[in-house]
Amino acid sequence: MVRELRAKDAEVVGSRLLDASARTSYDPHLDIDWQAPLDPTKAYMPLERVSLYGTDLWRNLTPEQQIELSKHEIASIAGVGLWFEIILMQLLVRYAYDLDPRSAHAQYALTEVGDETRHSIMFAKAIERLGVPNYGPGRLLHKLGRYYKAIAGGPSMFASVLVAEEATDRLQRAMMDDPEIQPLIRMVNRIHVVEEARHVRYAREEVVRSVPKLGRAQREWHRLATAATAVSVVDALVHPRVYRSVGIDPRVGRAVARANPYFRETRRWMTEKVVAFLRETDLIGGPSAAVWRRAGLAP
Repeated sequence: MVRELRAKDAEVVGSRLLDASARTSYDPHLDIDWQAPLDPTKAYMPLERVSLYGTDLWRNLTPEQQIELSKHEIASIAGVGLWFEIILMQLLVRYAYDLDPRSAHAQYALTEVGDETRHSIMFAKAIERLGVPNYGPGRLLHKLGRYYKAIAGGPSMFASVLVAEEATDRLQRAMMDDPEIQPLIRMVNRIHVVEEARHVRYAREEVVRSVPKLGRAQREWHRLATAATAVSVVDALVHPRVYRSVGIDPRVGRAVARANPYFRETRRWMTEKVVAFLRETDLIGGPSAAVWRRAGLAP
């Protein structure tokens, strides 16, 4: 009886999300003016969220260099987002493989794959338009991603997706209506926020439904898998090579950013909502809680 009720709940959520997708979806090829000029006086992300903000290195930069660093950091975040969304597409296709394709639940999983395809293209075009390198997650994490997308599943898969999506979502929500941010970046953020809200709902529902089914050992495994993935993704968001854009040695920039209390607070702020959700659903606890605390992502 409980299994039937959960399946029905999944269908209700799937149907609602399919309806929302039909009403509000974007095409980045048509809905973004990629040829619009970039404003040299506007930042690419809130300057107080840039990793070096408040440090001596930051104060020694000119206003133009501060804007330039914000451009490279938002491109680095977009590159990691693109990388993780490609992983997510493969996870979702593998997840849908065992579902009844007649169900709204399965059809929304496939709809999300289509959304993520467009988002990946949108981020790629944005990085290209900014004229910056494709920083990506770094060589080691890129390789580890090959294994992760092949074996991840269950609650930790959806929980890890939530960390990646909700962390960037919080930053994007703070930018999409800010007149001091580049209009191109604001539009990219607006599209992503609107469509990711549906993805977050889908993933949260999956976590809520699946965690109570876990045994004790399984729960500890999914807690640790979620923590390890979350910390790896958040740590990768700002690639050390971004600091070269303003003449700072990547090793020096990375060390200063890691010690910077403003940046540590930004990381905590970005993950605050999803950490609260994962605590509430019992996916943070036991030994995994120490991993979150050491990374500065949970109190």
